[in-house]
Amino acid sequence: MNVPDDEEFVNITIQLWDADVMGDKLCDIDNNYDEYPKSYDIDLIYSIKSGHWFGDDYISNENFWGYPDLSGYGRANGCDDNSIYQDNRDCEIWFDIYQNDYDGDGIPYWVEANIFNTNPEEDNRGEDADGDGVPIEWEWKWGHYYEWYWWSGRLEDAWLYSPFIWENHSSMDYDNDGLNNIEEYLTSQWGSDPFRKDLFIELDQMEGGQNGEPASILPEGSKDMLRTAYDKHNIVYHLDDGCMGGGEMIPFSKEVSGKTLRESYYEKYFLHNGENEWRKGVFHYALIVYDAGFNGYAIRRDEFQISSKYIEEKCKQLFFVDRNIIYASVFMHETGHSLAISNPGVDNPDTMYPWKLDYWKYRPYKSCMNYRYTYILVDYSDGSHGMNDFDDWHDLDLSYFDE
Repeated sequence: MNVPDDEEFVNITIQLWDADVMGDKLCDIDNNYDEYPKSYDIDLIYSIKSGHWFGDDYISNENFWGYPDLSGYGRANGCDDNSIYQDNRDCEIWFDIYQNDYDGDGIPYWVEANIFNTNPEEDNRGEDADGDGVPIEWEWKWGHYYEWYWWSGRLEDAWLYSPFIWENHSSMDYDNDGLNNIEEYLTSQWGSDPFRKDLFIELDQMEGGQNGEPASILPEGSKDMLRTAYDKHNIVYHLDDGCMGGGEMIPFSKEVSGKTLRESYYEKYFLHNGENEWRKGVFHYALIVYDAGFNGYAIRRDEFQISSKYIEEKCKQLFFVDRNIIYASVFMHETGHSLAISNPGVDNPDTMYPWKLDYWKYRPYKSCMNYRYTYILVDYSDGSHGMNDFDDWHDLDLSYFDE
């Protein structure tokens, strides 16, 4: 759209509609923090000057806004109005707002001429003048916020980072997801946000055997279920099954030990003998193999496996449960161990059928971490189901795998 050149702010409304033969329906992408509890769209105010926006979506700065934007910048989540388990047409939407830019580096002319003192007709992408490990375009995007001076009634641009002053980005982790700012920059190509939690998992899968053993593959439907489960809680789920430079098919082995997975596979297929060392502490490492001796288990804090031989047997036993749910539930269970989910209901053998004491005791603990619900539930519990329930979503620690 063409907008006035002499006005700084532009009002933008974003709506998401579901086309339906019975009539189009407006989907919920609003957090409902405003005065309109039935609002489904998001209203933004975009600055032509700085190239940033605020309103129903903004870069979190608690000193100004009073509460963080949990869904992140350029992402809206209809579940933010606490309607996660209601049929409220909740949806997740990713967006960006652009304006014409002379040199194509995305940094607006006014910022280059008045704040950075760079040439607004020269592409500066990739420059790291202060040598702090993150380039100028990243510090521009994530280093800006708005500050409200209530005594004068003025809204001012504020800058958290400067591309010409060294900052210790390796020690900054504002969202406590285990990724420092340098790692957030390295993963920004896949949508990471330094002010919103991100969960990165590399998935290596095993080829089929020569004697008819099928390939050990996580079903596509399971991947969708996993993304949805975490994304609803604003832990954005990034699964590298080959789309982010990792995630490969490894040669078939009929049996593989935990020690081999821990040492040989980890170094060879995850770190690639040092070439991908930067992924350690950034990506969790998941393996689907044919037979590692048990359905699934944590190998180290950042590595786990599930064995398709046993999961396929479970699929036959639980023929009434969607196969996608069974795989996703086990995968989410093992991921939970690398997120420090730990309470008396986790991996408790007495919670399994048939009819043991804790089978009833921990019935309210509706989490895939509870053996009673493993294979049939793709979710952690939120602590809302009464006595002996636990709030996994609140207690999990995304930095645990990195220790």
